[in-house]
Amino acid sequence: MTPQQLAERTGALALDKKAHDILLLDLRKLTTAVDWFVILSADSEPQVLAVADHIVNTLSAEGLRAWHVEGQESRKWVLIDYVDVVVHVFYSKTREFYSLETLWGDAPMMRIGEGAQKSR
Repeated sequence: MTPQQLAERTGALALDKKAHDILLLDLRKLTTAVDWFVILSADSEPQVLAVADHIVNTLSAEGLRAWHVEGQESRKWVLIDYVDVVVHVFYSKTREFYSLETLWGDAPMMRIGEGAQKSR
């Protein structure tokens, strides 16, 4: 699976648990640290954990294990690191505060889910 396919797959898995505002940021031309960010929102702390667990468990069953997962205790921002793809599962208000998509505003973006279309 290519990094882009993995990013798209994590977005699709997030939709399974009713995550919203799913955004894929293509960082390949901006940094060598990571190829893709997947940024998404959940409406409650239990939903943050449910979305993150669903992504990790499903991909693990498919043979793709996360290199690192953090933030499960706080349930406000769970980071799932697949090396080339980093997934950020945010509680909605936490996402507004950190505004990662603004920090990486030069990156080409793609939305997944409701109203999905290429943003840039």
